[in-house]
Amino acid sequence: MIQVVKLGGAVLENETLRQQVLADFTKLPSPKVLVHGGGREADQLAKQLDIQIEKVEGRRVTNADTLKLVTMVYGGWLNTRIVAELQSLGVDALGLSGVDGNVVQTNRRPATPVDFGFVGDLEVEGVNVSRLMNFLENGLTPVLCAITHDGQGQLLNTNADSLAAGVAKALAKDAEVDLSMCFEREGVLTNADDLASWVPTLTPEEFTELKDNQIVVAGMIPKLEEGFSAKAAGVKKVWVKSSSNLSNNKGTELIME
Repeated sequence: MIQVVKLGGAVLENETLRQQVLADFTKLPSPKVLVHGGGREADQLAKQLDIQIEKVEGRRVTNADTLKLVTMVYGGWLNTRIVAELQSLGVDALGLSGVDGNVVQTNRRPATPVDFGFVGDLEVEGVNVSRLMNFLENGLTPVLCAITHDGQGQLLNTNADSLAAGVAKALAKDAEVDLSMCFEREGVLTNADDLASWVPTLTPEEFTELKDNQIVVAGMIPKLEEGFSAKAAGVKKVWVKSSSNLSNNKGTELIME
């Protein structure tokens, strides 16, 4: 069993939460892969540098300045810090972007109907499974940030939920894989104003209803879309859960029916 864990949201910017979830991550059996975003820290730096933030339905529009920014934040400060903290906990972590070792190639998203700029969409074939498996078989734990490339020298910003789901789907072709998408809430809420309203399971039909009623909005939409895509592609279990529940079965499990 390969565990793919995606971290994002307040978990990354809050030092206490981050250190707690990384300590829990060390307890998961290997092999395992950690995928991280960093949008909140990127937003903070963008404001300091007076770089405009633009998002459409929870997905970031990446112009040339924003691409430089997220590459610095995701591939530099955040990735290196996470790897250092895991190394201190005894995990032989290897920090990677999709560029390193050609681990992940993506295709620049078409400019219609919305021009997202330098954003890369991932096909399963773009994941270098043999390279990742080589790392895992040699006892390394890949820590993958959401910067990818097109193979022609162009860096691309890829949604971290999409990246985690894509890696899980690619690995699931030859192995059993679980995917946990962790953030600061217990799971998927049925009432946006009630943090206790999370549900233990969610089907595609229930997701559509929550989306149509504007209960699930913004960044939760691509998160759940990617989660269901992974489930449909053969990933054994897909969870949306609090980072504090990484090592247990508390959270929202995505199921097909």
